[in-house]
Amino acid sequence: MESNKSAQEVISTIQSVASPEYAQKAQRYFKTGPGEYGEGDLFWGVRNPQAREIAKKSIRLSLDQIDHLLAHQVHEVRLVGVLILVAQYQKAKTDVEKAQLFQFYCTQFHRINNWDLVDLSAYQIVGDYCYSNSTELLYKWVKSDHLWTRRIAVIACLYFIKKDQFVEILDFCISLRNDSEALMHKACGWMLRELGKRDEVLLRKFFK
Repeated sequence: MESNKSAQEVISTIQSVASPEYAQKAQRYFKTGPGEYGEGDLFWGVRNPQAREIAKKSIRLSLDQIDHLLAHQVHEVRLVGVLILVAQYQKAKTDVEKAQLFQFYCTQFHRINNWDLVDLSAYQIVGDYCYSNSTELLYKWVKSDHLWTRRIAVIACLYFIKKDQFVEILDFCISLRNDSEALMHKACGWMLRELGKRDEVLLRKFFK
């Protein structure tokens, strides 16, 4: 584990494993064309296992350096930044450390701007923190006009579901039933599937 890395060193490492061929596939998969939800996002073609390994070796990066990663125009650089934040949160030993990381994450919603970035981080950070503190922010965020803020609120509920607490996701699925974004319906469907694995009777009752 290294403690003296800079954001630029991490970026150089990410770029060194890039694949232009995979980048083309990723840009289609993550809908980066005009009018699509990932419009304008750029990819270098780095696979998730590679990004995870880079993040693992950069876990002690300072928040100001992580901020540089999350500000980067390339998707996989932001992905590594998000993965480092998750790892740091999971290893945090005090409530103060967790609060600091949660608050930093909350300033980054405009950069956590595709479904994979949300799905790999929201329940681990936001879900854990709100479960231990308050769900008030989730109820606020699920009403946001910003797609990724709404998705963060929904995916955060995966942490609650794993704790057999279902009221939030059921409330959100009702409030989002007419959402204009397919990604929100997919997120709700995923969470309901996870709920059903733990309480099928409740899920069937909800559908009825």
